[in-house]
Amino acid sequence: MSRIQTIFDKLKQHRRKALIPFFTAGDPVPSLTVPLLHALVEAGADIIELGVPFSDPMADGLTIQRASERALKHGVSLHDVLDMVASFRTKNVSTPIVLMGYGNPIEAMGWERFAKRCAEVGVDGVLTVDFPPEESHEAFAHLEKHGIDPIFLLAPTSTDARVERVAKQAHGYVYYVSLKGVTGAGHLDLSEIERKMPQLKKHITLPIGVGFGIRDEATALAVAKLCDGVVVGSRIVQEIENSTEQNVVANVSKLVKELRQAVDQA
Repeated sequence: MSRIQTIFDKLKQHRRKALIPFFTAGDPVPSLTVPLLHALVEAGADIIELGVPFSDPMADGLTIQRASERALKHGVSLHDVLDMVASFRTKNVSTPIVLMGYGNPIEAMGWERFAKRCAEVGVDGVLTVDFPPEESHEAFAHLEKHGIDPIFLLAPTSTDARVERVAKQAHGYVYYVSLKGVTGAGHLDLSEIERKMPQLKKHITLPIGVGFGIRDEATALAVAKLCDGVVVGSRIVQEIENSTEQNVVANVSKLVKELRQAVDQA
């Protein structure tokens, strides 16, 4: 059983929802990535999505774009991100880590080599934003071969056909994008999420996490009532951006503890 499935099974037993924070590896500086990972766990994260820096993050708004730029200025590569996960695993062998990013760095490394390295360092899932399920069978076959969960996005505009395809190919959980637009953009429409969930649940037996637009305790609580997991990215990255290297770990920890308390109210 994968670490991701284990976590969701445990949460379900206790009638709790998953808190899934995201930040970009190497932001604000590479030396703080592993301390931030441990701090997120201590603050209540169930699963962590770790962004792989990329020069053209098309699905991301300005906040996460700037995070990638800061990491890339320090020369952080996919190889470095995998090494960071390996370092994290020397102290934590239970918290699932999902790499989230774009196809180019993986294509450059090669999917077989990438998947093998993921398994070696303890990556649990991979979400590749620009690899739709129709085009990713061969690539994600390498992940499945090495026991890595391929995770897919669905959106408010997803058709029944797309939902059915994702239901067949995804493992771990499905990430529902709550907004039409990039990360950090727009206003969260809770009624749209509530309307969409039955359509998704009709086909998908995996847990469904909802992200994009969750910026505070109130929205985290409201979304947690509608799904299995709450993904918070831009708000955490914004906290990193507005902090100093000296207080960033403490500031992010405080934010995630507040989000944890909110999600647990659901």
